[in-house]
Amino acid sequence: MSFFTLVALAGLSQAQSNYLGLPADRFPTADGDVTIAFLGHGSLLFAFQNIHLYLDPWTEVGDLQRLPKADILLITHDHYDHCDPAALKLLRKPETVVLAGPSAAAKIPGAVLLNAGITHTVSPVVVEAVPAYNTLHKRPDGRPFHPKGEGAGFIVTLGGLRFYMAGDTEPIPEMDRLAPIAAAFLPMNLPYTMTPEMAAEAARRFKPRVLYPYHYGDTDPSTLVKLLQNNLEIEVRIRPLR
Repeated sequence: MSFFTLVALAGLSQAQSNYLGLPADRFPTADGDVTIAFLGHGSLLFAFQNIHLYLDPWTEVGDLQRLPKADILLITHDHYDHCDPAALKLLRKPETVVLAGPSAAAKIPGAVLLNAGITHTVSPVVVEAVPAYNTLHKRPDGRPFHPKGEGAGFIVTLGGLRFYMAGDTEPIPEMDRLAPIAAAFLPMNLPYTMTPEMAAEAARRFKPRVLYPYHYGDTDPSTLVKLLQNNLEIEVRIRPLR
């Protein structure tokens, strides 16, 4: 990390702002602010240097038609609330780069497949795919809700800061190698992903500077705040990502 990146990490602010009328947080870097707008559920919009990057856009979270077209689309896996053909149609333009985990890439024409461990650069954006899977929570037939190798999480590097969007996963050994992370988004809805206790365990493994529970459904996100109240190196921020 550069000196300027370390300064940016040290200066992260709790202050909320907005972007295009959406609740948003800003992360300063030497190359300009990274703005993260919270669309809802598992859907995010990153804005950086006139680039718009969307994670798992879903039409159920709001009026996507009024938002800028995507320069980059990241799709973690093929479940309907993450891989939404209607949302892709609204946000995609001819030059949009679509990067997707294995199960989603198989369903999206023109998508670039990103298996875990693969990095793809769309300058100045660097995207690395990382594993995302269940080890505990399973369907009645014994199959995990998210089998290993079907989905992906993503680490996006913008202005020297690394942002981790976990996708649908539980705490997994691969998280031990994620640091440093400026901000992380961990799913917290049962029975498909994590309990608050599991999210706290995951966060303690790689110690993101800022932690956002997302895709949390009916789970009370304030429970995560209490679980991590003694981990002062991790700031938990609750945003409208039910």
